[in-house]
Amino acid sequence: MASRTIRLIMAKPGLDGHDLGAKYMARAFRDAGMEVIYTGLQQTPDQIVTAAIQEDVDVIACSILSGAHMGLMTKVMKKLAEKRMDDVLVLVGGAIPRSDIEPLKALGIAGVFPTASPPESAIEFIRKNVKRG
Repeated sequence: MASRTIRLIMAKPGLDGHDLGAKYMARAFRDAGMEVIYTGLQQTPDQIVTAAIQEDVDVIACSILSGAHMGLMTKVMKKLAEKRMDDVLVLVGGAIPRSDIEPLKALGIAGVFPTASPPESAIEFIRKNVKRG
């Protein structure tokens, strides 16, 4: 039996207008055989979670370069909990200080990938950790 294709949302939460990294990662995920939905710039946590529900995704990958990752990801995780979406793997990458990695994981974020993390590390992490139903 063939395994189902991993479906992933690539999101840019907040007011950060720099999306080169997000587009680069979206391409890397697609090249790795995943189905990628790119939500575009300046998405609110509500928009991201709504898109995740509508697209029935396995993964939400957020790219944040603005420094607002703690506040934005807290809101994303709260909204996911409200919608009882505990089966979605959540990742965040971007300009994230090492000192924020553990606090982000404490929110329930499965994987944190600071700037310059190799794309292969996120791809392998998803393949090992996505929940398939």
